[in-house]
Amino acid sequence: MRAWLAIVAGIALGCGVAWWLARESPEVAARKQARAGQAAAAQARDARPSLYRWRDDAGVLQITDAPPKGRRYERIERDAATGIRVSGDVAADAD
Repeated sequence: MRAWLAIVAGIALGCGVAWWLARESPEVAARKQARAGQAAAAQARDARPSLYRWRDDAGVLQITDAPPKGRRYERIERDAATGIRVSGDVAADAD
């Protein structure tokens, strides 16, 4: 009976040691969480529509929806419309 108890205690001790060695330290967990937050912010930023402002060879300001290749540009954040915009500028029908 004592041999059986020693085997169970050994298995329990082995499981405890395996769990202890496999866990993450709080610093590593915090770094992983920060990286996940940065990745989510970058993904959200890229999902929003944006414009790109840059100057061509003649110095003319260009604003496009795609970044130019081989030039410096500035990204302009643009919010998408959240609903329907209603305007009261419609002319009345004449009788």
